[in-house]
Amino acid sequence: MTRGKHNPFVWTLVGISLAGLVLLTLPTVALLVRAFDARDVLSDAQARATLREALTLSLTTSLVSLALIVLAGIPIAYVLARGQFPGVRLLDALVDLPIILPPAVAGIALLAAFGRRGLLGDSFERFGINIAFSTMAVIIAQVFVSAPFFIRSARAGFSRIDHSIEEAAADLGASPARVFWRITLSLSRSSLIAGAVLAWARALGEFGATIMFAGNREGVTQTMPLAIYERFGAGDLETAVVLSAILLGISVVFLVVVRLLGEPASQRPA
Repeated sequence: MTRGKHNPFVWTLVGISLAGLVLLTLPTVALLVRAFDARDVLSDAQARATLREALTLSLTTSLVSLALIVLAGIPIAYVLARGQFPGVRLLDALVDLPIILPPAVAGIALLAAFGRRGLLGDSFERFGINIAFSTMAVIIAQVFVSAPFFIRSARAGFSRIDHSIEEAAADLGASPARVFWRITLSLSRSSLIAGAVLAWARALGEFGATIMFAGNREGVTQTMPLAIYERFGAGDLETAVVLSAILLGISVVFLVVVRLLGEPASQRPA
């Protein structure tokens, strides 16, 4: 033990770890300190109105997006985890594509698909539905860039399940649907929750694809990240900092609550 304490390699690892922790935590601490100093900006009626509209839109669209992601993502993840058909690997790669696409490219791709001159946009417009630069476009952009995070996590959870448990339940007379709901989803709970947290956080912070596909219309498509960008661009750094800190706080609270809900009661600290 003593030898390890004086080992240069150990101290090198400790030094690198500390430097990494400082790099990861210092910006957040600096943001909170700066936001505390600039908290008086919320006394301005215009700043409060911007916060209220952007925050309401962000929470509403991100939660709707999360519901859609979970609803569609669970079947997709299950097929990717259990599917044996030709092309499953290609499908698996396509699911990951939005993760590696630059945000601007993702926005242009969504315009190419759902814009007025897009592949599907013209068909929607015939029924009086204009998707681009609307609140619906915000939700579509959030789903597009966030769904892969949930699907990846859910797929990993499904892949780790011992098939013999599901087979035993089926042998005892449980229907396939009952096995899926009571066994498969239950055993994958932690992975599903982790994926939901990642997907929601990504949706809440979505910026690039949203501003390209939905624009930055206050009260319609201006989410918190876009409001922060607008305030920063206008030279109002104090308001941008405060909005950033509020968005950070909401994300942390959501993360803690979801983690507590997903953790078995027996594992929670007394």
